[in-house]
Amino acid sequence: MNDSILTNNEAKLIGTVSSALKFSHKLFEEEFYTFVLNVPRLSDTTDCLNITVSERLLCYTPLHEGNEVCVLGQFRSYNNYSGVGSKLVLTLFARDIKPVDDETDKSNPNSVYLNGYLCKKPIYRTTPFGREISDILLAVNRAFGKSDYIPCIAWGRNAKYASTMDVGSNLKVWGRIQSREYQKHFETGDVVNKTAFEVSVNKLESAKDAEG
Repeated sequence: MNDSILTNNEAKLIGTVSSALKFSHKLFEEEFYTFVLNVPRLSDTTDCLNITVSERLLCYTPLHEGNEVCVLGQFRSYNNYSGVGSKLVLTLFARDIKPVDDETDKSNPNSVYLNGYLCKKPIYRTTPFGREISDILLAVNRAFGKSDYIPCIAWGRNAKYASTMDVGSNLKVWGRIQSREYQKHFETGDVVNKTAFEVSVNKLESAKDAEG
């Protein structure tokens, strides 16, 4: 496997298991499960993030609600064909899970790095309070010709810089994975509460500029 595939999508989360394990799927006789990890923010709020884990990792680190764990892996996407919820499901695919102990560095409990390509022109806008925002959709290559499509949100000067990029531009992004509650309004007048998952960008640069 190309080493760049392993290093263009890296995430680390430290948090508390907040749900029971739920069977997800089976691939080549290997079973995968999902659970929710509550990851604290500096603002005293919490991101509730989906984790996908192989049964093989569970042999070394049993997971129970209330356990505090460190998860290393990749932020991935896949199409949801169930008809329930978002069309794009976002999850952290665990490559390693360890219990949190006294030696665990908790200084940055939520970090992600992505190296991918713009799928569409970033959507730049300003809030009623004048804050600049750009919505970014990044395609990150995975093994076997697959790609993960990761929504990102940039602020301030990063938002303005992203808005100058064209489709196909190679970007490097550093940030954190966040969950965000919002309401979807339908023509019938119904309102449904939903949760969006995305990368909140702390740093963004053109891969071409970085190489130069």
